[in-house]
Amino acid sequence: MSRWENAPDLRTLIRLTYAMVDLWCGGCWRPPKAITLDIDDTADTVHSHQQLSLFNAHYDERCFLPIHIYDAATGHCVLTILRPGKTPDGKEVRAHLRRLVRRIRQHWPDTCITIRGDSHYWRREAMEWCEQNGVRYIFGLSTNAVLADQAFAKTDAVCVRHAVGNLDVVRDYVATRYAAKSWRHARRVVARIEATRKGLDVRYVVTNITHGTPEWLYDGLYCARGQAENLIKRHKSQLASDRTSCRSPLANQMRLILHTAAYWLMWTVRGTIPKPQPLASGEFSTIRLRLLKIAVRIKETASRVRLAFAANCPDAALFRDLVGALIQRPT
Repeated sequence: MSRWENAPDLRTLIRLTYAMVDLWCGGCWRPPKAITLDIDDTADTVHSHQQLSLFNAHYDERCFLPIHIYDAATGHCVLTILRPGKTPDGKEVRAHLRRLVRRIRQHWPDTCITIRGDSHYWRREAMEWCEQNGVRYIFGLSTNAVLADQAFAKTDAVCVRHAVGNLDVVRDYVATRYAAKSWRHARRVVARIEATRKGLDVRYVVTNITHGTPEWLYDGLYCARGQAENLIKRHKSQLASDRTSCRSPLANQMRLILHTAAYWLMWTVRGTIPKPQPLASGEFSTIRLRLLKIAVRIKETASRVRLAFAANCPDAALFRDLVGALIQRPT
């Protein structure tokens, strides 16, 4: 745990942040049999010298790198965590996963949990903790000479097929066992090998999932995490969650919590819109313009508040359907 997490008030805010997991779990009617959680970080550029902001050479900016965690099945934002503008190390990743999984298992002790992330998260400490606590994982893995040698036979075959057949794309997969020097044992690694007219591209993932073909593990399971990047874009660009401009990290973490609450609101409203409606698949910015930023006349009485819309409101029928669906009825 870094020094900035040792402050008592920030530890309190961290507990409040992870309480969002309780709300997410409590909103489900029944515990799911299995969940897949996408974990990723994103750059929040800063324009001053806010605490925790660091210069990141990859982005060539001073920034934060907050972590976003999403439920892959529904697109629900489970958690957002403010953190310094540097790549997380193994102890930090393990700490976040430990807190997250502990919260989830308080509600769903029998749910199978799969953690999915890019190469920032294939840390030895994180993988060992997942293996010791019955959590499945699949992480991107950086290439090296040892991995290249293990996949050489398949890579060479793909290049030959591409050259002999004069094909646009040739793709194949191979599974192997690999252990870095710091690992206690070898782990399953899947390589996706693709030869195109632009050259050869080889990508690796490491996992403790023992079943499934290499093709399914890479294309079917790992590549689906790309949807989380689209969700992060909604969180940042359409709900302006990158406005972490306060000097104090406490205030900026609170901003992230509030923006995540806004994400939940927009996600709930969009999920309630009937599927035949065009807005059922609309972006958050469109829903905000059509349903939230709209002029009404408000009339308050002793017993109720009346909202009077314009007579020619184009979404009048949709408003009536939404009110009926969102208001909880007594049981």
